[in-house]
Amino acid sequence: MYFDRPGKDNTAQTLSLAYTRGKDLGLNEAVIATTTGDTVYKAMEIFGGFKITAVTYHCGFKEPFKNIMSAEVRKDLEGKGITVVSGTHALSGIERAVAKKHSGVYPALLIADTLRLFGQGLKVAVEISVMAADAGALTGKDIVSIGGSAKGADAALILRPANQSDFFDIRIREIICKPREF
Repeated sequence: MYFDRPGKDNTAQTLSLAYTRGKDLGLNEAVIATTTGDTVYKAMEIFGGFKITAVTYHCGFKEPFKNIMSAEVRKDLEGKGITVVSGTHALSGIERAVAKKHSGVYPALLIADTLRLFGQGLKVAVEISVMAADAGALTGKDIVSIGGSAKGADAALILRPANQSDFFDIRIREIICKPREF
């Protein structure tokens, strides 16, 4: 499925398509990018029978020593059985800081830009699978991974995740949906 434009207007359809495809394949794990928790709350209404892992920004992403997702939302999601992972972006992390200060080209940033050739949401879907794997939240079996271009969700993949140390073992099995224009 291709959306005409990226963005949160595609969230409901992205979640529905991802759930249906994951269920058809017999999967039971979903990783979902979220900033404030809104996308995960919507996913909870759809993804019955799935173990959901919510992946959000690391502390200090926008402001030093501050989390973007509120402690109350995190506690509520965890109380509802959602695993919440806050982690450094797998495809930038320290390299972004080095590039900002010293310029140059760095492997993780090249990988991120290459994935962005398919759209920001697809890059995010790959990246959060690594972050969830590194946090110990996944089994290593194929998953549904859902990302977005800004707010909400607009890209969904079926993939076999891997840890950062084994990044090139990731297998993108299917692109369920993504924006055509981005």
